[in-house]
Amino acid sequence: MTTLLITGGAGFIGSNLVGMLAAAGQHRLVILDALTYAGNLQNLAGLIDSEHVVFVHGSITDADLLGKVFAEHSIDAVLHLAAESHVDRSIASAAPFVETNVTGTLRLLEAARAASVRRFVHVSTDEVYGTLGPDDAPFTEQTPLQPNSPYSASKAASDLLVRAFVHTYGMDCVTTRCSNNYGPYQFPEKLIPLMTLNALEGKSLPVYGDGRQVRDWLHVEDHCRGIMLALEHGRSGEVYNFGGYGERFNIDIVQRIIELTGADASLITHVTDRPGHDRRYAIDPRKASTELGWQPVHSVEQGLAETIAWYRSNATWCENVRSGAYLDYYAKHYGTSL
Repeated sequence: MTTLLITGGAGFIGSNLVGMLAAAGQHRLVILDALTYAGNLQNLAGLIDSEHVVFVHGSITDADLLGKVFAEHSIDAVLHLAAESHVDRSIASAAPFVETNVTGTLRLLEAARAASVRRFVHVSTDEVYGTLGPDDAPFTEQTPLQPNSPYSASKAASDLLVRAFVHTYGMDCVTTRCSNNYGPYQFPEKLIPLMTLNALEGKSLPVYGDGRQVRDWLHVEDHCRGIMLALEHGRSGEVYNFGGYGERFNIDIVQRIIELTGADASLITHVTDRPGHDRRYAIDPRKASTELGWQPVHSVEQGLAETIAWYRSNATWCENVRSGAYLDYYAKHYGTSL
């Protein structure tokens, strides 16, 4: 049975990936997560069994810990999802993004290379490509990197480190870049969960600027399937873009959330736009479709309705995240506080 190291496995995308793989039962999973504010062990409740799914608390910046993890668990492949990812936080302070996304990725690459892992899949973002005009063609894997925020700059740097390890050391690495993800377990600082929970509670719905920024929405389950296809069938040194064919104005997403929750449209409040806010992202995923056989199966309409239903049905999870109570989960189960 292949042993996979999943970094950031207690986060939004990571926990969905762990859930999918645990259900399939074809791999042994070792989850490494620093459990920063966006890491939530409750996302993995019922999955960690110390035999087929192992949890290790720690940071990808800890070289000594990484060496122990690779040695003790005989890691065959790495799925690297750990990252600081919220643009607003990167604008407030860029240093944690450089430390985790750049230094952390470097140390993880070094540890994986020393352990001679079979494959390293680096999960990145379409934000490294910069922004598009309204009539521009979607991003392809050949689009130049032009990051516009400290977050996207740190991810672009990590992408280039992965590329360098392929070309310099002959490591078997694949990079994936996805459009905006949504779905269960997403931390409510992001647009869809924030607007959903505020709408359900009758709170203000803050929309940046005119709300006509365009994002290409990809359901997290579709993304997770793409990551696994990249692991199994991707060509070393290649980049694969995953997009949901779901371009929508942000304001249209907010208005649809209002319709699905029954909230009042008067809750929309236009606030000062984010500095350097990219206007449009869109992904051309044809390479992933052709080479990996990948296609998204969730439409934005279906996926958004299912996501809102999930948040309605998981009020306790939502309350624990918003109150910070989820941070106590680690102490209750592992005997120490974070």
